[in-house]
Amino acid sequence: MFLLAHIDFSLPLEDPILKFLLILVIILAAPLLLNRLKIPYLLGLIIAGAVIGPHGLNLVLRDSSIILSGTAGLLYIMFLSGLDMDMSDFRHNSWRSLVFGLYTFCVPLLLGILAGYYVLGFSIYSSILLAGLFASQTLIAYPIVSKLGIARDKAVTIAVGGTVITDTLALLLLTVIVGMATGNVDNLFWWRLAGSVVLCIAIIVLVFPIIAHWFFKQVSDNISQYIFVLAMVFLGSFLAQLAGLEPIIGAFLSGIALNRLIPRTSPLMNRIEFVGNAIFIPFFLIGVGMLIDYRAFFRDWESLEVAAVMIVLITAAKFIAAWLTQKSFRLSRDQRTVIFGLSSAHVAATLAAVMVGYNIILGHTPDGEPIRLLNESVLNGTILMILATCTVSTFATQRGAHNIAVGQAHLTDSSDEKPAKHEDHILIPVANEQTVEELVALSAMLKRAKEPNGLYALHAIDNQVEDPNADKLARKLLDTAATSAAASDLYLQELLRYDVNISNAIVSVSRERNITDIVMGMHRATPSVPGLPVIPGIPVASGPGIGKMTADVLMQSNITTFIYHPVQPLNTIKRHLIVVPEKAEQEAGFQLWLRRIHLLAENSGARISLLAPESTLAYLRPRGRKRPANIDYVPFTQWDDLPSLEHDMRDDDCLWFVMSRRDRVSYHPSMSRIPTYLEHHFADYSSILLYPVQAGDTESRYIRV
Repeated sequence: MFLLAHIDFSLPLEDPILKFLLILVIILAAPLLLNRLKIPYLLGLIIAGAVIGPHGLNLVLRDSSIILSGTAGLLYIMFLSGLDMDMSDFRHNSWRSLVFGLYTFCVPLLLGILAGYYVLGFSIYSSILLAGLFASQTLIAYPIVSKLGIARDKAVTIAVGGTVITDTLALLLLTVIVGMATGNVDNLFWWRLAGSVVLCIAIIVLVFPIIAHWFFKQVSDNISQYIFVLAMVFLGSFLAQLAGLEPIIGAFLSGIALNRLIPRTSPLMNRIEFVGNAIFIPFFLIGVGMLIDYRAFFRDWESLEVAAVMIVLITAAKFIAAWLTQKSFRLSRDQRTVIFGLSSAHVAATLAAVMVGYNIILGHTPDGEPIRLLNESVLNGTILMILATCTVSTFATQRGAHNIAVGQAHLTDSSDEKPAKHEDHILIPVANEQTVEELVALSAMLKRAKEPNGLYALHAIDNQVEDPNADKLARKLLDTAATSAAASDLYLQELLRYDVNISNAIVSVSRERNITDIVMGMHRATPSVPGLPVIPGIPVASGPGIGKMTADVLMQSNITTFIYHPVQPLNTIKRHLIVVPEKAEQEAGFQLWLRRIHLLAENSGARISLLAPESTLAYLRPRGRKRPANIDYVPFTQWDDLPSLEHDMRDDDCLWFVMSRRDRVSYHPSMSRIPTYLEHHFADYSSILLYPVQAGDTESRYIRV
């Protein structure tokens, strides 16, 4: 009891430990309680914030700590929406986003001006500013589509892009109206506004990727990378604020800028999503709930009238904009529902605009009362409108996103590309501590993102060689591989095998585990030593090459095999050049490795250039089903002069060669010289040799590679 006397239990809570504990309990308990009531999790957190906030039970004040965490959560939502985008689809649908952005800005703007001027009797400036509140929107329901795995659906891409456009226009309108109402608009005003906006966007979109690319190449520490990303988000938000824009615009643009450098299967992406969904975003939603004052329902009829007009017109305007978008681009009803749900919530930009308008005093009445640009009834009505629109947004988004996710699952199950009742099993032989993480990263990008299983790391020990440190090294390598996979939310099974030789262990495990792909490091040859036999086809100078062990694996197995030599982190690769031989389409494993390339394009976001003869390009190009838009198809017939590729290489390229075993249909004599080319001409670039499944008996004869 003596100890309890030193703790302040008075309300509102002041003790930081109790405050944080209460909020964590709410975040933890909300899903358990609300799932039974069929209430969306996001709406539940908003309601919980209203209950514990200053207008409810007054357990916690909306103080600076809540505001700080909530601001970070809002910026996080916008950053994740930019980070999750499929940039190839975004570029393809950018004009659709522009059209939707104009729809969802102009329709509410028109209705808002008419309602403010003719229904509510506001001045023209106040009516236009009220209409700006109608036009702005907040992606409060974005975590729903992200959790259901449809963040890259066309409807979501259109809605997210349109949100940035309409919020930018609404906030620019706010700046202009406030300037005109206060008499601060002159010729220089427009030049300053345009210049600051263009400069801000240019810095974030053009300079941020350069800085991030350099940082990720220089720093591999996971914690430092995450802190760097946070710093870039807040720096982008601050630059937007300096330019006269809302910080959420800067956060979204930061996500766009870092999109390609943070693949969605990477450990860094997993950390970003985990921390945001666990801490920052829930704090933001609870903070929104704390703004809600139920007493505004009973305060005065004018507040109720304004709130009713705002809620009805905003909901109608956003639905009309979503309906026009559906009809313009022939979207489904569920996609229309998702667009409407994502665009109907009003929190961030709306609050910013209403507070600015409320704080602008145009004069005073004879009684000394201030005449505000937006009066108190609009402020109270906005609070009620936030609750109503957030409710509509979460329910609509939940319904539409769920239906789309179910439809995509059925489509995937019926796809002829997906092996029936089979999943990917990728084997990663690990022997070099320096390349383990990169091998796991490549394996993660070559598999379907929704499958957390199917990775195997193998360290084989030659039991004919006495090495007292072999077990210790094996455990260290396998632990590194497992940790790297776990950071990407993937489960990797660790395998330790003693065998008569390494290649035999790899082949045996491949058979036992039904392995579909092997991802292994490229052999590092050493300078020739007197008396050491020289193996034909294997370079003797130091550098990347094909070793005897790898040759034995290729000879004894017929599995799609990727032999990877990393020079720089995989996420910093800007372009993959994949050289494909003539008649590659006639090999048995053609579709298998091509599917891996499509997954690489989807998961990494890097540019893919497939170089092949025209006869083979006809089979590489998509037929019917949609393929990633970041794949280029380039005619290439210079297999007799492969070193000439050096002139086409750029910094941060990765060079691939689709290989063939000797005497197979796609074999070219130049393939035997590729390891030497990699050593002498392409040593400064990451490289991958891809050996596809090929018809015939690969286990009965020695195949020189």
